[in-house]
Amino acid sequence: MKSSRRSFLITSVGVAATVALSRQAFADAPKVGESEPTAQALGYKADATKVDKAKFAKYAAGQDCSNCTFYQGKATDAYAACPMFPGKQVAGKGWCSAYNKKA
Repeated sequence: MKSSRRSFLITSVGVAATVALSRQAFADAPKVGESEPTAQALGYKADATKVDKAKFAKYAAGQDCSNCTFYQGKATDAYAACPMFPGKQVAGKGWCSAYNKKA
């Protein structure tokens, strides 16, 4: 029975360390640049108030990444992951044409 507990504890510590390291690695993930091809295709702006409203008529004041269903952080996070830009972070105050309001 002791070896089962020991194995469980060792595995748990390993998993916890892996999760902590992956979170830290993502915290260091690069920010999406507005000049990147995907960002340009989606009309991404790090500051939603600077969206070209003539080109992106879908944009409405108050829409930003932090209240989009794709934003993978808390609404108060300055930057977080978004599946539209794998491996990178978007600005919470940003916007792109994939915007979809959270329910």
